[in-house]
Amino acid sequence: MTPDRLIAIPGAVNLRDFGGYPGLGDRPVRRGKLFRSGALDRLKDVGIPQFNALGIQTICDLRRPEERDQEPTPTTLSARRVEIPMDPGSAIAMREALAKEDLDAKARIDYMVAINHELAAHHQEDYAQLFQALLDTDQGGFLVHCAAGKDRTGFAVALILHALGVAEDLVLSDYLFTNSAVDLEGQVLPRMRRYYGDRPLPELEAIMAIAGVRPEYLRAAYHAIAQDFASLEAYLEDALGMDRDRRHTLAQRYLQS
Repeated sequence: MTPDRLIAIPGAVNLRDFGGYPGLGDRPVRRGKLFRSGALDRLKDVGIPQFNALGIQTICDLRRPEERDQEPTPTTLSARRVEIPMDPGSAIAMREALAKEDLDAKARIDYMVAINHELAAHHQEDYAQLFQALLDTDQGGFLVHCAAGKDRTGFAVALILHALGVAEDLVLSDYLFTNSAVDLEGQVLPRMRRYYGDRPLPELEAIMAIAGVRPEYLRAAYHAIAQDFASLEAYLEDALGMDRDRRHTLAQRYLQS
């Protein structure tokens, strides 16, 4: 994984180009067309024109309505917006549990595994809508994001890369790059200190269980797929509507000739 995938724009969170990997027929995924990030509300005035200069045509926002209200995307961004709210049941349960007590690292990891399992099992229609938004993006770039740009977004990016024929080890490498891309000192810890107030922060492993990603999170999504589908290819086609013609269109648009 190369650092040049990170796009340094003031206020951007986990903003990355996920092109460049070899795809179908060893054709590289185009750079400057596929992007992922966390919430965009912290983009500074100087960062907004830099973001607009990326040429992104579509921003696909996977956050819940209350997340969008609390951290609104700047209206001065030039891209059209597609909102596909996702809120797995285990995410609701985790928020409720955290409101009552601190959870240790193992409990947090267990919740995150369950969340990612549910993304694949219960949000197939949502990810089908995401692929439709991707196919509708016929001019500029496409950006998918959620709050931190790692779980809802991470699975979305994994699916897109798989659909373009990127090898599973490279998909996992891109997924795990969030752990290097996240700004723990500058973005994560300040927000946690505001939330915790005078209470001591959890240990680092517990923080990163939610602020970062682990291989078992993505594997949980794959396990959910394997329970009901013969393969990931079958999941893409039968659950998400990405048949041969639509995948051909995707490849023509996002793979280099």
